[in-house]
Amino acid sequence: MLEAAEIGEGDKVLEIGTGTGYSTALMCHRLGDHAVTSIEFDPVVADRANVALTVAGYMPALVQGDGLLGYEPNAPYDRLIATCSVRTIPPAWLRQISEGGTITAPMLGWTGGVAFAHLRVAADETASGRFLNDDVYFMPARPHAAPPLETMEMGIGEVSTTAIDPSLLKGDTALFVAQLAVPQAQHGWAGEILTLHDVEMGSHADVRPSEGGEWLVHQYGPQRLWDRVERAIETWQEAGQPHQSGFGLTVTPERQSVWLGNPDGPSWKLPT
Repeated sequence: MLEAAEIGEGDKVLEIGTGTGYSTALMCHRLGDHAVTSIEFDPVVADRANVALTVAGYMPALVQGDGLLGYEPNAPYDRLIATCSVRTIPPAWLRQISEGGTITAPMLGWTGGVAFAHLRVAADETASGRFLNDDVYFMPARPHAAPPLETMEMGIGEVSTTAIDPSLLKGDTALFVAQLAVPQAQHGWAGEILTLHDVEMGSHADVRPSEGGEWLVHQYGPQRLWDRVERAIETWQEAGQPHQSGFGLTVTPERQSVWLGNPDGPSWKLPT
């Protein structure tokens, strides 16, 4: 992750998620204590890391607080590296990174799709870049975690069939693509039955094997979740089923969009 973030001599770094303090120590060793600011949300974990770093002889700026807000007093930074997963890029991060600096962060959505973002920040507090080849992710930042699933009814609602095998979503990239189409949904498996459920809007879909080589779809609620997933999967298949690194992300204060191939290609808006 440190290599992916392009951290080098003279860089000033903001680390989101101190954890054990191990990567913090590596950066202090390379860059000097003065160049490293690290934020940890959990006070017990933060205290433990502080002790470990002190014993190891390092004294970076350690902050116990909400990493999604960054740390304005020490801004601007040349590099931001996150060791927690985020659903979207927090606006505060964009404001605290210098022009030409980078944000390197694992992204994890409610459906369980993951991608490793590496973005370069522009002068207008926007950022853009591609997802990397590595499938790196950590536990989600608490405010970005999925809400609890409620009890759902299956096998009811509008009935249709699909030629898309739902077991595709057992693969990391296909699950990531499905998540782009239905970012509010969570997924699960009940035997051979795929379920998609949107807690906020109450939309639901389940897809199960049927006779004739197709799959039977039941959907209810204000959004047809499987229809959206099906269209996204077809777009991905037509492009040759690239890995997440075939996608990129553009972030502005108003919108965050994932695109396929290049910024002018098919795109999906991330939730705000």
